[in-house]
Amino acid sequence: MTGSFADPPTALPRFSVITATCNAAAVLPGLVASLQAQTDGDFEWVVADGASTDGTLECLEVAAATLNLRLDSRPDFGIYDALNRAIRLARGDYYLVVGADDVLEPDAIARFRQACARTQADFVAAVARAGSDLIRVRSRPWEWLYAELAYVGNHSVSLAIRTRLHARYGYYSNRFPIAADSDFILKAVHGGAVVARADFIAGEFGQAGTSGRDALGVMSEKFRILVGLGHNRIVQLLLFAVRFVVHYGKMRR
Repeated sequence: MTGSFADPPTALPRFSVITATCNAAAVLPGLVASLQAQTDGDFEWVVADGASTDGTLECLEVAAATLNLRLDSRPDFGIYDALNRAIRLARGDYYLVVGADDVLEPDAIARFRQACARTQADFVAAVARAGSDLIRVRSRPWEWLYAELAYVGNHSVSLAIRTRLHARYGYYSNRFPIAADSDFILKAVHGGAVVARADFIAGEFGQAGTSGRDALGVMSEKFRILVGLGHNRIVQLLLFAVRFVVHYGKMRR
């Protein structure tokens, strides 16, 4: 670990970027370069690695020369187990989840810190780019239809999260190996957590993750989450059926 994680001016919160890695050497250099290019360098990068064997750790060792890196590498039980480890290590007032194949805009951290300080919100939801598309918060806050996406645009890249929320609402649940972020965000919102929108593009969201490949898993877990929060079971079953038909072609590949 190099650099310092200094006490910020009273107007700006401490900030952590957290990443779960496992054999990500092929994609990690892009993220490293985008972190090195940040206009606001007063942040820590906390990496929870799943005992990589492909050169990921060597890449991180090189990155530690220029970034304030905290690394924990050991076998884990998937991405949310790794993220929970990283959150427990993080010293920031807020954290931003960034995947190994994601890339941040050069001013992303500066703008997140400013937005967090200005709004004092528990979640600050910005915009992510995914190919030629922009991922924003839905225009209508219909939780029954959009789940957590009624409040935030994307868990990775574009959502700053107040770290201490986990002390009140728990960590990412191992009951939902694909949609634990949806479960946590909705529990926090139902508990009174405040979400603020920020209209800036934070970065590029890589789409190689599990949720992008397992449409049926995502639908199943979000069905359980929404029903568990009290949404009408019949309505959710109908939505599940419609989504199953829409995504059937993808699920057969």
